[in-house]
Amino acid sequence: MEFENILFESKENISFITINRPRQLNALNIKTIKELITAVKHVESDDNIKCVIFTGSENKAFIAGADIKEFSEYNSLQATEMAENGHSLFNQIENLSKPAIAAINGFALGGGLELALACHIRIASPNAKMGLPEVSLGVIPGYGGTQRLSHLIGKGRAMEMILTTQIVEANKALEMGLINNIYSQDDLISACIKIAEKIKRNSPFAIKNAIKSINDGYKYDIDGYSSEIQMFSKCFSSADFKEGVSAFIEKRKPNFN
Repeated sequence: MEFENILFESKENISFITINRPRQLNALNIKTIKELITAVKHVESDDNIKCVIFTGSENKAFIAGADIKEFSEYNSLQATEMAENGHSLFNQIENLSKPAIAAINGFALGGGLELALACHIRIASPNAKMGLPEVSLGVIPGYGGTQRLSHLIGKGRAMEMILTTQIVEANKALEMGLINNIYSQDDLISACIKIAEKIKRNSPFAIKNAIKSINDGYKYDIDGYSSEIQMFSKCFSSADFKEGVSAFIEKRKPNFN
């Protein structure tokens, strides 16, 4: 696939999606969001892809936010469409059946942090800076940030970050539980690949259902415990379960497709 604002490649069952607008610090404009939607749909539909890693081009920014110039003259109806497109993309990422890893290699502000929040795992480099500074522009986070940040770090901390436009550095983000770990710029992608390699060894069917069960626990209209029971029982009818149990009994490594 060829895109204008993102780079997409797959190697050894891992896809890499790089937001590639370095002059704009990889800011998200409408075209980039549409390209990301297309790329994420491909990741979901391709059974050969077991994991996806998101990052930003060069070393200054993961994604420095939305493209402010593009929406500076929007009215409320246009803003609704903009937010809905962003939600569509980030909901896709959050609900992917394959784990999504954010390799945060610099500024992750506004929509950039919101994309990272939609990923299942977040790894950052030491120069990463994260925040949702939208209220300084007279607007609020509109791509799910008010919800996902609260779920991840708690209501009080999310309130403080959003209302004060606090920008946190990598060490603070790790302390808060906003990210999973920190690696140097040189080691960031390789560290994400190592995580993806560990994931690849496990059952795709079980991973898909684990992601859904965890996500369901954060939805107001779904009982996460009931979801876990359903996902658990579904696994017993899968080929992966039969292979996993057989491999354990036979003392060999499982061969999941």
